[in-house]
Amino acid sequence: MKIGEVAAATGVSIDTIRFYERRGVLPPPPRTGSGYRVYTGATVNRIRLARRLQGLGLTLGEIASLLRAHDAGRASCETERWRLAAALERVESKLAELARLRADLHTELTACRAGRCGFIAG
Repeated sequence: MKIGEVAAATGVSIDTIRFYERRGVLPPPPRTGSGYRVYTGATVNRIRLARRLQGLGLTLGEIASLLRAHDAGRASCETERWRLAAALERVESKLAELARLRADLHTELTACRAGRCGFIAG
């Protein structure tokens, strides 16, 4: 497959595919004699997996590391579970931060409705 076909099959841009190669998410593909990259269906599956993991909150560094461990035969659910736990911890931290922000906004809105707007200099 050519890079444009992989992009179409995965819904990502050609630039994203090249970026994934630079970041180690994708291994360097073989090239034709004229320099064109040649991909397989495995590349499509790997990009889909990477996108799914990004959607779950894993960083590209975590994804690349996980895939390298997989490629080396060292990855299992037991050895890689910590990555999901770390992503969950980040999400829970963001949710707590948003809950604090929400409470602060409610306080400010209540004060504003009572004529005590704290953000307007008077």
